[in-house]
Amino acid sequence: MTRNRRLALLLTLAIACSASSGCHIFTGFVAVVLDGSKFFVTTPLIPVSPYFSEMIEDTYHEEERYGKVPVLDPVEGENAPLYCLDPPSEDEVMRSLPDQASGGYAFLAETTRNNVKIVVELIVDRVDPCRFYPMVGPAKLHHCHYKATVYYDKTIRSHWPVPFTNTDATKDVVYLDHDHLIRCAGPPTPR
Repeated sequence: MTRNRRLALLLTLAIACSASSGCHIFTGFVAVVLDGSKFFVTTPLIPVSPYFSEMIEDTYHEEERYGKVPVLDPVEGENAPLYCLDPPSEDEVMRSLPDQASGGYAFLAETTRNNVKIVVELIVDRVDPCRFYPMVGPAKLHHCHYKATVYYDKTIRSHWPVPFTNTDATKDVVYLDHDHLIRCAGPPTPR
């Protein structure tokens, strides 16, 4: 009982001293944030977890780099060779894997991929005949389909409540499409 009384007395003294000492740690911080938001005509500072900001950045990165279908200029010559030139990059293959290695809790369940080896194979390379596509015009659809096999060591670690590490050799297969349009005729596309 005396321990609780001492703790209550110390807490009361700390609050009374900090309020009457002229120190504005808590109220000063809030006042600065509100004054800054009034000056810059914005909301007060809101802390954002790095996990959520990274998710937003990844969404924009994938949309900018991999989410659009390019429309290429016509290939000169009647029998000009058309073949797939751009196999998927390592970044694209790793981003297309099922995301089992993120979102783990530090020290509780961490999953990592180590010793990654990627094998990419072209499985489809064909060109459809010329037809009309809205917002593009007459174009051929060039199908480029790839099979990417990813070999890696999947390591699951936990430090609490029972420390353990499990490493398993894993193989994942991902199918990627690099379809693009090739215009049939007309002037070059302005860049």
